[in-house]
Amino acid sequence: MHEATTPRPSIAAVVQAASVVFDRDGCIAKAADLAADAARGGAELVVFPEAFVAGYPKGSTFGSVVGTRSMEGRDEYRRYWESAVDVPGPATQALGEIARKNRIHLVMGVIERDGGTLYCCVLFFSPEGELMGKHRKLMPTGCERLIWGFGDGSTMPVFDTPHGRLGAVVCWENYMPLLRTSMYAKGIQIWCAPTADARDSWVASMQHVAIEGRCYVLSCNQYSVRSDFPDDFPCELGNDPGTVISRGGSCIVNPFGEIIAGPDFERETILIAEIELDQVARGKFDFDVVGHYARPDVFQLSVNERRQDPVAWFDSPRSASEEASAPVER
Repeated sequence: MHEATTPRPSIAAVVQAASVVFDRDGCIAKAADLAADAARGGAELVVFPEAFVAGYPKGSTFGSVVGTRSMEGRDEYRRYWESAVDVPGPATQALGEIARKNRIHLVMGVIERDGGTLYCCVLFFSPEGELMGKHRKLMPTGCERLIWGFGDGSTMPVFDTPHGRLGAVVCWENYMPLLRTSMYAKGIQIWCAPTADARDSWVASMQHVAIEGRCYVLSCNQYSVRSDFPDDFPCELGNDPGTVISRGGSCIVNPFGEIIAGPDFERETILIAEIELDQVARGKFDFDVVGHYARPDVFQLSVNERRQDPVAWFDSPRSASEEASAPVER
């Protein structure tokens, strides 16, 4: 009689910590220390918050009101742009080295710079230090649209790893039912949710995603205070150095919606929990949202994963007859 083997559990960690805001190198140095701490705790997969490199500028208006922008706000955007990450580039090489040195899968929230536009982005690195891919946030929320561009369907990857099928959905993207459905259809088992939402309701949403997708959810937010931002940062949330700007709330949830680490609303911390893929299979027994519990005869979803470029270049070579009839330049 064949005896089923149980895969070894993996150890996952979410890092709840503040960025060194507007300081790309400072963020990467802090990430190196925190990733090493997580690895020493046994972590094989380490997730960092949304926009960890080089900051989520919570409380800033960027000098904007409807109909006008100030020069001070434009200069603040320039400062933010200068601290952002080219993908690929020197910063991604440094982050890959953190993954390689600690032999971890690393999931890192960054602000990506592409031309003059910034994107809220999640980068994935292998234990060999390879940049596996990225996810650009599809839908910036509220005033985020002032400073971040929109991602498209070409960066919604799910990766096979020894720990399970790994992907990421950022902050309020988690409230998009059709995006969730597309990720479930890709067989995601480890759902990373870097966020800037510290509301009590967020934890309940993460439990819902875990139950709906029968997957592990690793939700990761920053814990930051006013002193984590530059003194000249124009913050609408207060200027006392101890003012809490983001209170965290990171957590890890299993496929039955049970919280197995966190939430923590008090401090910078690293939360660690075991990932057992058997739990995913057990959960699918009575609910597979894109399998036996789906009704494709009633509901179907179309997903466009083509890259959307604003300029398309077409270079059609001339035919032989066109070449023969073309005027000769002298």
